Amino acid sequence: MEKHWIKLFATPNPIEAEIIKQMLEAHEVPAVIINKQDSSYRFGQIELYVHQSNESLARELLADSDYRANEEG
Repeated sequence: MEKHWIKLFATPNPIEAEIIKQMLEAHEVPAVIINKQDSSYRFGQIELYVHQSNESLARELLADSDYRANEEG
């Protein structure tokens, strides 16, 4: 992954990760999902990254959402 991207969120649920990504992008915060789950057994995490220049806004948006329990950092 390119430099200056920060892991914002991790979850085992791919749908949850996609919902958060869409919410961020609706607020013009580009986000990238990296699936680190094992493809056979579905253990591991799906990680969501944002560029460090958008980290503050992304964390605010995440804090205002219902996903505070899985927030990284």
